[in-house]
Amino acid sequence: MERPGKRLEGKVAIVTGATGGIGEATAKRFLEEGASVMLVGRSAEKLKETRGRLESIGKIADFIADVTDEKATAAAVAATVEKFGGLDILIANAGTEGNCAPIEALTVDDFESVLRTNVIGVWLSMKYSVEPMKKGGSGSIIALSSIAGRIGFPAMASYVASKHAVYGLVKSAALELAPFNVRVNAIGPGPIDNRMIHSLEAQLNPADAEAVGDMMRSRIPMGRYGTNEEVANLALFLASDESSYCTGSIHMIDGGLVTT
Repeated sequence: MERPGKRLEGKVAIVTGATGGIGEATAKRFLEEGASVMLVGRSAEKLKETRGRLESIGKIADFIADVTDEKATAAAVAATVEKFGGLDILIANAGTEGNCAPIEALTVDDFESVLRTNVIGVWLSMKYSVEPMKKGGSGSIIALSSIAGRIGFPAMASYVASKHAVYGLVKSAALELAPFNVRVNAIGPGPIDNRMIHSLEAQLNPADAEAVGDMMRSRIPMGRYGTNEEVANLALFLASDESSYCTGSIHMIDGGLVTT
């Protein structure tokens, strides 16, 4: 029986927030499936460490950029095209949970910092990826939203607002780019076992973060947190030609937590 080829053979991908749990797992999965991957992150040290763990798998490069910096984001895309000859996939993954606090206790800086990374950062990454994708005749843009893009949580107004905005951005971009064969989707993770969820646990109850985790797992029909690798597998589907008729949607990966 003939063995099928790798699912992303010949594709070029950018992964922002590449040094985080979901970012690194996604980059690894893409490399395994034949893609060339540009890792984008803010920390030179973390990028070097991440690249060191992945470079034996496939073609990889890295670029230091804060996604809220327009010039740096444009340069990251340009460097990807120069290095690998084009751009087929964008994983707009860079994000922050921000500070958890009641609405009246949040500062303008608290709110704006979350929106700048989670919304403006996603938009800028999309903005500069569109031209090379149009030039190549196709593309897949995948933004990381959240269950917080569908429902609300107390003490998380800035994060919830930002993730709702990401989904709105995805829906508009999908309509604009469909005539150019560029698909735009969002992924909506529930609680994933990584740094961000443990930060939220500690912020919501500094005295007993473990109790927050137990409460959250009790609300998930599957009874557990997801893994970075499970999110990466969904990103792989949306990046590949297998999802060629999928655009403009938020694809939930939450163990059944959001069912309406």
